[in-house]
Amino acid sequence: MKRIRLVVLDDYEGQLTAAPAMSQMRDLAEVTIFDRPVDPSDLPVLQKAEALMALRERTRLDEKFLDACSRLELVLQTGGHAYHLDRAAATERGIVVALGRRATRSRVVVPELVFGFMLGLVRKIYPLTAKMQKGQWPQEIGGCLAGRTLGILGCGRIGRPVAQVAAALGMNVTVWDRGSGYKPDDPPAERLPLDDLLAGADVVSIHLRLSDESRGLLDRNRLARMKPTALLINTSRGAVVDEDALVEALRENRIAGAGLDVFAVEPLPESSPLRTLPNVLLTPHIGWQVDEVLREFAQIAADQLHGWLHGQLPANEVLNPEAAGVPRERKGGIATAGTAT
Repeated sequence: MKRIRLVVLDDYEGQLTAAPAMSQMRDLAEVTIFDRPVDPSDLPVLQKAEALMALRERTRLDEKFLDACSRLELVLQTGGHAYHLDRAAATERGIVVALGRRATRSRVVVPELVFGFMLGLVRKIYPLTAKMQKGQWPQEIGGCLAGRTLGILGCGRIGRPVAQVAAALGMNVTVWDRGSGYKPDDPPAERLPLDDLLAGADVVSIHLRLSDESRGLLDRNRLARMKPTALLINTSRGAVVDEDALVEALRENRIAGAGLDVFAVEPLPESSPLRTLPNVLLTPHIGWQVDEVLREFAQIAADQLHGWLHGQLPANEVLNPEAAGVPRERKGGIATAGTAT
């Protein structure tokens, strides 16, 4: 079997390097790992790369970047989406993009963060901690989640477990979703039009894919429908919310607070007013970033690389299987009907 040149992008935390699956990849490929953002000095390495492992959306894989990777035949894209990748440009060049759709850990860790935000805001954990650190014994109380209404925007891979946890905590669940509906074992939830959900929810949690329809969905008018006591949680995509309108609503106490893991521009600019608002909890897009998820990403990528090099990469894990039909020299391939093992 021919060894392939693999470049691992954006391993800032070193978790991919340390993952057990990395030894499998080193057996299959000549591996180069970037523990920082790509810069122009990396061009000679990228020009020789035949495969890339991309950590979520940290590096934009646009037409210009793909042109620089003149030998690239395979992208191992962690996670289930590739918003940062120019699919048409990759397909035109015969570059196959494998997605980590079968990752399961993120379905657990993102809901954990959602409820971390909720509890932090409702129980006032952060401001009480800050006062305790200053030597105070604050006489403040928060509330509880039980009995409150959680409105979920998007009830898919992440939204469903959020609904299940909410039901277990005694919350009432309402849902707005364009999907096919609940499964028989899902917790009870009332499906509502979007504006009705926003008006009735005590907490709104966003779990939508970014699309033309969802971009800017929560604009000034829709935020105005929320209760002044309501909380907004966004662990999905920053661009779903009109950030300027959200800042206004928070400053003027037209909503009570927000827990935000994603932003319109990332990293969040130092000058962003979100950084100084007392009724906001912020995290730097860590919803999926835990040790267990990164190890799972590495294992899936190692499995896919092995499959590719043996001509057995499952077609259902490929974003653009049509790219495999573009004539060019390759060291691997997608499994065809009757060849999967």
